Amino acid sequence: MKIRIMTDSTCDLNPEYLRQHDVTVIPLTVTLNGRDYVDDGVSLTPEDIFRAVGNGSDLPKTSAVNTASYRETFKEGLKSCDAIIHFAIGAEFSSCHVNAVAAAKGLPVYCVDTRNLSSGMGLIVAEAVDMVEAGCESPEAIVGHIQGMLDKVDCSFVLNRLDYLHKGGRCSMVAMLGANMLHLKPCIEVQNGKMVVGRKYRGSYERCVKQYIEDRLHNADTVNPKRAILVHTGIQPEAVANVRTVIENTFHFGELMETRAGSTISSHCGDTTLGLMFVRK
Repeated sequence: MKIRIMTDSTCDLNPEYLRQHDVTVIPLTVTLNGRDYVDDGVSLTPEDIFRAVGNGSDLPKTSAVNTASYRETFKEGLKSCDAIIHFAIGAEFSSCHVNAVAAAKGLPVYCVDTRNLSSGMGLIVAEAVDMVEAGCESPEAIVGHIQGMLDKVDCSFVLNRLDYLHKGGRCSMVAMLGANMLHLKPCIEVQNGKMVVGRKYRGSYERCVKQYIEDRLHNADTVNPKRAILVHTGIQPEAVANVRTVIENTFHFGELMETRAGSTISSHCGDTTLGLMFVRK
């Protein structure tokens, strides 16, 4: 049985990885200044968003993939495979999963609510890809394995600014002003499929990120060393290299992937955001 892996553009996996492993990405829509763009990294980039908002534009709005688009993509995909497993952004964050389930009715399509976002999703997709490429021909077995993995994904990121979250209705004005006045950099964690505020770091962004990495990997015995993903929304290459060094000096992962967040995720967290995603044992 040939199984195809599909996911939403919110998975924030490296485009090269997606091409190499033949993962189909279904894009969400980003609306900026009254115009709709496909979240494909081409028609609209995170840099376009940051530039527009910096020049006074309203924050972009993001829209879920609708049922008709899912249905069309599923039916087209099934022309070259026997079954599809689709991984959607967590249902608490978007209606993508609900729409995908509706679109999959009557089709050999298995829809998984990843209960995650960004490269937290990406880790889940990569695990499914590993199973398919290892020869697993049972969609049920893959979905069952993934379901047992969902609550073990450690998904978090550090924000350099809170105005994007505030404008998007995800943090109060009081929290934003308090953090900005105290030079706090909050860590946002995904727990039980929802975003919560974790530790609040203080100081320069570089110092905060270093402490964040060390904190996430502090309990090394609980970390699955197979793979981690370092995702960011546009940090200078030298700074990213420094973060990689901190990670490598703290813990050894068999694979440390690096990727840029797409336009949908960037619309909600703003520039200079960084996260380390991995799986716990």
